[in-house]
Amino acid sequence: MSDMTTRFADIVGAHNLLIGDAIPDDYSHDEELTHPPQKPAYLAKPSSAEEVARLLETAAANKVPVTARGSGTGLSGAAIPRADGLLISFERMNKVLEVDTVNQVAVVQPGVTLTELDAATADCGLRYMVHPGELSSSVGGNVGTNAGGMNAVKYGIARHNVVGLQAVLPTGEIIRTGGKIAKVSTGYDLTQLIVGSEGTLALATEVIVKLHPRLDHSATVLAPFADFDQVMAAVPIVVASGLGPYILEYIDNMTMAALVHTQNLELGIPDSVRDSCQAYLVVGLESRTADRLDEDVERAGELLAELGAADAYVLEGASARKLIEAREKAFWTAKAMGADDIIDTVVPRGAMPKFLAGARDLAGAAGGGAVGCGHAGDGNVHLAIFCKEPAARKKLMTDIFALAMELGGAISGEHGLGRAKTPYFLELEDPVNVDLMRRIKQSFDPAGILNPDVLFG
Repeated sequence: MSDMTTRFADIVGAHNLLIGDAIPDDYSHDEELTHPPQKPAYLAKPSSAEEVARLLETAAANKVPVTARGSGTGLSGAAIPRADGLLISFERMNKVLEVDTVNQVAVVQPGVTLTELDAATADCGLRYMVHPGELSSSVGGNVGTNAGGMNAVKYGIARHNVVGLQAVLPTGEIIRTGGKIAKVSTGYDLTQLIVGSEGTLALATEVIVKLHPRLDHSATVLAPFADFDQVMAAVPIVVASGLGPYILEYIDNMTMAALVHTQNLELGIPDSVRDSCQAYLVVGLESRTADRLDEDVERAGELLAELGAADAYVLEGASARKLIEAREKAFWTAKAMGADDIIDTVVPRGAMPKFLAGARDLAGAAGGGAVGCGHAGDGNVHLAIFCKEPAARKKLMTDIFALAMELGGAISGEHGLGRAKTPYFLELEDPVNVDLMRRIKQSFDPAGILNPDVLFG
């Protein structure tokens, strides 16, 4: 064995360090569409923060680049390792350490999946509400990308739900930030600096997350609109109505047709309505009591009709669940449709009509297409990009991101930049901001080993 192999094996145990052909192909990629898979030189599976610290200290001393991996469900290429690097998989650090019902938090290791955390909190009537669409994703991955999802309109994104961390710096130092507290105004907020840093500053080895009450009654209202702009105009009115939707999504007609076909959905919408609508608004409502839910559903239907919906279809139980599950699988549907790339741009909610119209026009002018869905309640637009020629696609993507930023938005709302979107970030972001981020990176990671291809290329 090489000297580095021996050093890493001494830390995690020979059976928890893989090299060369022994590394399974699954560790060479995440779910990003454009970058080729790349196996690392070393794959380590630590079991504790102390082992992570020793791995990072050893890697820094020997200039070995390090990539962290949760479940590998990311969509930006942030978990693609370097060929000469160390991939740290958190699959063995997968324990729910505590469910604290008094403070309504859970303390978990980064490898815990959303499915596992949901099961661990079910009996106490609480749940973690950051659901980015793939329940096999890990809490550590949520931290790394500042994950969002459909529930963000009511419950917020990871940044609003992660209140404390144990994290390991590339120097091998172990720090604790935040805690089981609702707020803090003591120095810099290191928790929020690490959340969303995509494994470039520190590696989270323990996460404290907020839990929310489980509400027993829910329903989904599906409203088709003949005019796309009507959907966008309806969104702020629904948000301001007091109904408090926990899901507020738009789905364009092409994406809905693909979801219905690939997921075998039966929505009960007449052909005449389906053929005449341009987009759908999905409104998820929940309540503590059935009576209150019924009142809210009735009011939602009335409001959507006033706002121009062709009708309002109330889905409950299995039919509602199947629609939401289909929406969560929109990425897989886009992939099956042959999408060449995907974006998750975010713009101010009021700018969504102008952005979507502009993105469609840009795609058409490039000889391609931009279709999709998104979290209408918080301005997060998910578009599947169809444009085969690489140079034309790069220009189209650049133009779409530039439009979003001109409207007050950002390149990514929840997937992160990863390897895939970093070049656009470096081209379009204010150089002063990028330089400040570089200085922060230098402070945390003086050897520059953590995910060096992400954010700064």
